[in-house]
Amino acid sequence: MAEKIKLMFSEEEVDARIRELGEQISREYAGRQVHLICVLKGGSFFMCELAKRITVPVFLDFMSVSSYGSDTTSSGVVKIVKDLDEPLKGKDVIVVEDIVDTGRTLSYLLGMLQGREPASLRLCTLLDKPDRRVVDVNVDYTGFQIPDEFIVGYGLDYDQKYRNLPYIGMVEFE
Repeated sequence: MAEKIKLMFSEEEVDARIRELGEQISREYAGRQVHLICVLKGGSFFMCELAKRITVPVFLDFMSVSSYGSDTTSSGVVKIVKDLDEPLKGKDVIVVEDIVDTGRTLSYLLGMLQGREPASLRLCTLLDKPDRRVVDVNVDYTGFQIPDEFIVGYGLDYDQKYRNLPYIGMVEFE
């Protein structure tokens, strides 16, 4: 089955929205430092761009969590592939994700991270797909709300393809 990518948000639109999120986070964390946790692989593009736009001290850490495999829908089974390198106790933490879909993975992940006693724990996502939510997850910072479409680009993939697109597009299967 072949696929075609249709533009949803241009590179310029994505860049402008990330700049706004960085400014908001910088204001809210003024005088403090923030510990960003990237959910790999998709979140890496977004987190790097976001971190560059935050003006308070930023620390970075990475987790790899999987619930998709090579399919286009979440399996509902959460697997931690790579855990954090640093403890979270007493830190202001923002989990940075590429997309919030069903909420299953993030609900599990946020619950686990809250048990590590951070001073605060928030969620920042480039894309939020609320129509697909099956588990309630509070998203503190959202780049864009999107409809129930399969999305690629800017770190998001379809079977490991299209992550490197500098824009966000919808996959149309032919």
